[in-house]
Amino acid sequence: MEESCLENLPLSQNSFRELWESVAAPLISTIPTVAEPSETWGVQGQMNMLLMNEHILTEGFDENLFELPPEMSTKDGVTPPSSTVPVTTDYPGEYDFQLRFQKSGTAKSVTSTYSELLNKLYCQLAKTSPVEVVVSKEPPAGAVLRATAVYKKTEHVAEVVRRCPHHQNEDAAEHRSHLIRVEGSQRAQYFEDQHTKRQSVTVPYEPPQLGSEITTILLSFMCNSSCMGGMNRRPILTILTLETPEGLVLGRRCFEVRVCACPGRDRKTEEENSTKMQNGTKQIKKRKSVPLPENPSAKKTKSVSSAEEEDKEVFVLHVRGRERYEMLKKINDGLELLDKDSRTKTRPSVKHEVPLPSSGKRLLQRGERSDSD
Repeated sequence: MEESCLENLPLSQNSFRELWESVAAPLISTIPTVAEPSETWGVQGQMNMLLMNEHILTEGFDENLFELPPEMSTKDGVTPPSSTVPVTTDYPGEYDFQLRFQKSGTAKSVTSTYSELLNKLYCQLAKTSPVEVVVSKEPPAGAVLRATAVYKKTEHVAEVVRRCPHHQNEDAAEHRSHLIRVEGSQRAQYFEDQHTKRQSVTVPYEPPQLGSEITTILLSFMCNSSCMGGMNRRPILTILTLETPEGLVLGRRCFEVRVCACPGRDRKTEEENSTKMQNGTKQIKKRKSVPLPENPSAKKTKSVSSAEEEDKEVFVLHVRGRERYEMLKKINDGLELLDKDSRTKTRPSVKHEVPLPSSGKRLLQRGERSDSD
């Protein structure tokens, strides 16, 4: 039938256009996915061509499907990958990353104080501790400062430092489980690593103001070192790093932290104990080199003789007033009498030995009677 229709049409462009428009283009949804040979090929081996309209194919196609999405900003709770055991060694880097702390002394009224001898920060619960950041040159744009808390001892370093349940329940903030907080900045972000579960807080690095060379950040620690269920008297370290927006570390500094009720008192006590231990080890080493005395009784005799010599010394006391003189003279006379009595009592009594008779009989003492009587 189709061949007879084609033969009847005149051979011209108008006839071809009419033929083209008369062909119905099937929808994409009606096209069979897997076609059998009997359906696509006729008996004589001719394939049935499926003509489709280009408008139907392009309709509803998203041209931005294969374009890369724009860079997504870092959201709360997403952190760059970190190591299982954080590094706690200082690394100044090419920017000479340094930290400074304000000198506040060891008074009882201070809320935060830093010990250069122990490299340790003492602070009160939820009180701000200023930390000054110094770099030799300006870091790249978008650099951040990250603060992370880890346990100091090797037996606890694998555990995550968190607040105790008591202080968490009292806090209504979203990041209430974080120990370290940054105060005074609305741009602070709190993170938790998906693999290690370690918590950290970041704040954008701000260049020093005009006439200054330091950048100050305010840290606060939201749990005491002695809290049960939290640190539980385990010492912690705070790692402060300078990083690029991609998480590349440019510098690192570490310091120990103790959160207590009286920072000044605890700092003074621990510094004294540290100096005593250092001096004690030095004295022990010196004493080992000195030989022990052979006769310990010689020291006793020397000490006794020196005391006796001090007792024999005579001192002159000038007294104003007759009554005072008489009173002090009576006291002195009484002390002299006591000394004489003590000397007579301490003298050993000498016993006169009586020679025994040659016959072996016992001599009669005065007042005794013989057996015959």
